[in-house]
Amino acid sequence: MATQPASPHTAAARPPLSVRPFFENKSRAFWTLQAAGWTGYLVLRGASAISNGLTLDAIIPIVIEAIVGYCLTLLLSALYGYYRTLPRVAGLLLTVVTLGVATLLYAFIDAFSFSLIRNAAPGVSLTNLLGTIYVAFTVIAGWSALYFGINFYLIVEEQIDQMQHLETQASSAQLAMLRYQLNPHFLFNTLNSISTLVLLKQTERANAMLSRLSSFLRYTLANEPTAHVTVAQEVETLKLYLEIEKMRFEDRLRPVFDIDPRAERARLPSLLLQPLVENAIKYAVTPQEDGAEICLRARLAGDRVQIAVTDTGPGLNEMRIAPSLSTGVGLANIRERLVQAYGADQRLDTRSRPEGGFSVEIEIPFQLEDVNREVS
Repeated sequence: MATQPASPHTAAARPPLSVRPFFENKSRAFWTLQAAGWTGYLVLRGASAISNGLTLDAIIPIVIEAIVGYCLTLLLSALYGYYRTLPRVAGLLLTVVTLGVATLLYAFIDAFSFSLIRNAAPGVSLTNLLGTIYVAFTVIAGWSALYFGINFYLIVEEQIDQMQHLETQASSAQLAMLRYQLNPHFLFNTLNSISTLVLLKQTERANAMLSRLSSFLRYTLANEPTAHVTVAQEVETLKLYLEIEKMRFEDRLRPVFDIDPRAERARLPSLLLQPLVENAIKYAVTPQEDGAEICLRARLAGDRVQIAVTDTGPGLNEMRIAPSLSTGVGLANIRERLVQAYGADQRLDTRSRPEGGFSVEIEIPFQLEDVNREVS
């Protein structure tokens, strides 16, 4: 059974024991348990007989008993398997009747085999039959309980696997939906700028922006929406995005990257930071005549990655009249994607900076492996 990739400080831990691989091949597991169980039964019964002073001749009925029990339980496994396909009440009644018949048959053969060795005139009396029926019932009922217990366990595990598979599919679908929310929003702004450049007959700039837009969209469409990328890859994508926006705002947009080399290999959901930069452009660069500086900082602190996107805009109180805009589609999208990717093991904080501007800080686990799939 595959294990979920973990952070470096837990990856070396020994995985918990599991019986699942043994039952992956159900047919092989059944024959293995059947052979091992009845062999163990034969050894224990034989050792008990020898320790009680019985001769080796007395072992023969025990061998016959084990062989009969082995064959009889094979028949029971086929019948029990068929009964499971019937309605519950009918299957339960047939199981009880079959258990009783199998117990009587097993006790009869057991009693006859012992009388064959001990008595000159072999036969089965009521006394002998009653003497062996308790052992026969214990053995057959114990085998039946193990059979149904193991099958119940396998059914529960299969249902758990199905639920986990469905949860994974639902999570992937939600992540894809969240990722694809970004494209129309960004695409509208960029196409609007290209349209403006065309109307102004600035064809060279329009062509350049269109070319960079094609490169950016090629990246977003070539990779899985649920995949994780390295911080270095995310930074390169942001630079490509900022090249497009730079053509709109020119010197008013001043990007700064401060990336710790140790954090470059850390992984995070693809295009996680693009909405933060887009918000900074919208609320810091656009409303100010001299624009603003947008800084992306990434640091490695132990087994945590700390990422911050800050700007030198007017800050939270001045740049947004409606409070709801401070946590618009971009931030809501990021919060949802962080929860989907890391559960409670993540943090996102927003605040106005005392020196002016706005800051969004993200903290995630330091992971070197993609929990979804590698991005080419």
